[in-house]
This record gives sequence, structure tokens and C-alpha cells, in this order.
Amino acid sequence: MFERLSTLTTAHLADACIRLGVEVRCAPSGLRPLVSGMRVAGRARPVRHVGSVDVFLEAISENCAGDVLVVDNGGRLDESCVGDIVALELQQAGFAGVLIWGLHRDTADLEQIGLPLFSLGAIPAGPRRLDPRPADAMTTARIGSVVATTMDLVVADEDGAIFLPLDRMTDIVLLAEKVRDRERGQAARMREGESFRAQVGFRGYLARRAAEPDFSFRAHLRAVGGAVEE
Repeated sequence: MFERLSTLTTAHLADACIRLGVEVRCAPSGLRPLVSGMRVAGRARPVRHVGSVDVFLEAISENCAGDVLVVDNGGRLDESCVGDIVALELQQAGFAGVLIWGLHRDTADLEQIGLPLFSLGAIPAGPRRLDPRPADAMTTARIGSVVATTMDLVVADEDGAIFLPLDRMTDIVLLAEKVRDRERGQAARMREGESFRAQVGFRGYLARRAAEPDFSFRAHLRAVGGAVEE
């Protein structure tokens, strides 16, 4: 399942979750990749930053190769919490990438390192505080309204980041592949000159809606097997 994720976008996965009745848990839209085209997928390794990098080093010491470090810095915009040294340490330990609910710094060095990194942006200043460390600093991380744990898989690309329950991954991936294949087929037919309206019988939908005002386009798409909205 992890290998097959490389052919799926976060949009495919979100659509699959909706169809399966799995909660769609996305990071807020402000979370962006360091470099256009960056992508990462792996088990979430949550940490809560309180002003010192020791929590990152502790997480790295747990032998989490392939994981994505998910850093909760409270969405703060007045300090960075990850720079080049932490990124290099993560890369050398085999982490797949890092996702930060906060800011990074050392952008030029991070670009050279190449470790997939998603954050709210950059600022030169590092932390000037040291807050008490909560008991769950190594077990949960909040990214916007999402609370991530090690029971989540995180996938991030240029559309953003989505958190998926590990125990539903087989179902999600299989359905996301069907979503991907259907949409690619629809796009291919459009390039050959067949409009999407023609493919889904849009005129027929309009006629039925005229007779049944409550009949929705989503219901029509379900009937013709062309759903793109859910």
C-alpha cells in the first residue's frame, strides 16, 4: 500500500475517504511545500515543540525510518523551529520528511538538503523561549484542527496534507486508485473531443431536474458512474 501511494494525489485520497465514510482530516491550506513538486508519505511521528530541539532528537533516536516528523509548534508565526541541522539529522536517520505547524528557517540550505518539508513559511528568528514540556509531547501533534498520532499516515503534496488512519489504508488506497483511473479516463476522452457534459449525460440530468427539482447532480453522477464531487 505504501508503494502504491506514490501514484496517488492527496485529492484522490480525500475523495476515497468521503466515499468510504472516513473522516477527511486535512491540514489548513496555509501549509505549503518548501519547493514546488515536493511530496512525502509515511507514518506520522508526532512531536510538540516547546522551544528546544531535544524533542526532535529524541524522536529521531527511536529508529523511525520512513516516518514523517509532524511538528506541532502551535502555528506560531514569530519563530522558526526547524532548520538545516535538524533536517540533516532527519535525513541521515532515514525519515521520509517533516511537516511543521509553524515556521522553518535556513531555506537555502534546506533546499540543498532536499528533504521534503512542509510548513507555514519561513522566518530568520529561532525560539527564545523554553516552555514546560507536556506529557504527550511525543505522542500527539496538532496541525490546525487535526490531532495526529502514530496511528496515522500522512501524505502531503502541492495540494496540502492529509492524515489517514493506518487501519483503513488498504480500503482507502484501493478506492483512491479507482478514483484516479476514472478521472484519468474522463480527461483522456475530453482530450479526444468528448466533453465531460457528454460523458455524464448532462442534458439528461437537466431534463430530470426540471421534472424533479430536488434531484441533485451528485445523485445523477452516482447513477451514471461519473462521480467527481464526492
